[in-house]
Amino acid sequence: MKRAFILLVFLLNTIFLAGQTTYIHCGKLIDTKKGTIESDKTIVVKSNKIEEVLDGFVNPKNKSDKTIDLKGKYVMPGLIDMHVHIESQFDAKTRLKRYILNEADVAFNSVGFAKTTLEKGFTTVRDLGGTGVNISIRKAINAGKIPGPRVITAGKALATTGGHADPTNGSSRVLVGDPGPKEGVVNSVEDAKKAVRQRYKNGADCIKITATGGVLSVAKSGDNPQFTIEEIKAICDMAKDYGMHVAAHAHGDEGMQRAVLGGVKTIEHGTYMSEETMELMKKHDAYLVPTITAGKEVEEKAKIRGFYPAIVVPKALAVGPQIQGTFAKAYKKGVGIAFGTDAGVFKHGNNGKEFGYMVEAGMPAIETIQSATITNAKILKMENEIGQIKKGFYADIIAVDQNPLKNIETMEKVSFVMKDGVVYK
Repeated sequence: MKRAFILLVFLLNTIFLAGQTTYIHCGKLIDTKKGTIESDKTIVVKSNKIEEVLDGFVNPKNKSDKTIDLKGKYVMPGLIDMHVHIESQFDAKTRLKRYILNEADVAFNSVGFAKTTLEKGFTTVRDLGGTGVNISIRKAINAGKIPGPRVITAGKALATTGGHADPTNGSSRVLVGDPGPKEGVVNSVEDAKKAVRQRYKNGADCIKITATGGVLSVAKSGDNPQFTIEEIKAICDMAKDYGMHVAAHAHGDEGMQRAVLGGVKTIEHGTYMSEETMELMKKHDAYLVPTITAGKEVEEKAKIRGFYPAIVVPKALAVGPQIQGTFAKAYKKGVGIAFGTDAGVFKHGNNGKEFGYMVEAGMPAIETIQSATITNAKILKMENEIGQIKKGFYADIIAVDQNPLKNIETMEKVSFVMKDGVVYK
């Protein structure tokens, strides 16, 4: 009964606001394009778009219009997280859940993850791999059935046999079988082409490959290269034909170089990245998605006896301490940085911690915010729709209580959230 009531309120709120003009009075407004903070502004929202941004505190023209008072807040565009797993949240029973949860169970669990993510100020996310339920979650959010961020999803990530993201990796011989392109397992150039086409058929928006071994997969290596450069190039070329970009999970340097040369747009994690690879990324306009929060999480959880399978523990203990340092070097070297957290490896809703870790590693606070707004919007080819508070853009607007340029931890405590013109917090 309570769940039905909440859904009814959500739907009525959506319908009511759709025909209303809202005037938002902003004491401080962060201009993500200029990297400045402006005072005393009014954002006029009509339906799901920003109609105009005015100087001063302008009152509504009609009695039916609404005013929102954010005069004591710091207002900015909704945040974009380029690496989440909206279907799941890792815990000590995650491997068991792969065998006992049905798709419906996964879907119902993800409803809470999506809602939490949105309420923490992330109005758009790029989901980089699940069972395929993530595509249904995107559809449900877009249809207004459940609250959540705008989801750009890869559906099922692509792997090689036995590699990171092979869905049967670590299973008993009875259950292993021989997964192929349909299940997201690639072992040739032809497989690569078919796998991309299958993701397109399934409804994915982008492609995710696991260019190297991974920390949490039940396999010995966490950094060996797992695709040939020919396979990666085939994936990237095919993705381009279908209007999709490619993200590459990668910890090891050789796998990263193959990924960048093959045409991927973003490198996820980048743990053991060399200076040579950094220069290569700059040359090919590829971005690093640091996921520092996930690195710190796996290191801490690896210290808990029995939390991870024994084969995972040494990988987690080695990778965890490296990621933040690699990010610092890459940033100083001039590599493009795209904000992303790997939420789902850690608790959904803690995405905002990434800002603090980035600042701690030497990136100015305003640049971390820009990476989570205009940079990510550009990579998603949505730079004329999200990432700025500007006329004609989606009304994705959040606010925090303190100046994030002086106290970056305030990004973990978002106090106001509007997405598509609807207030969720």
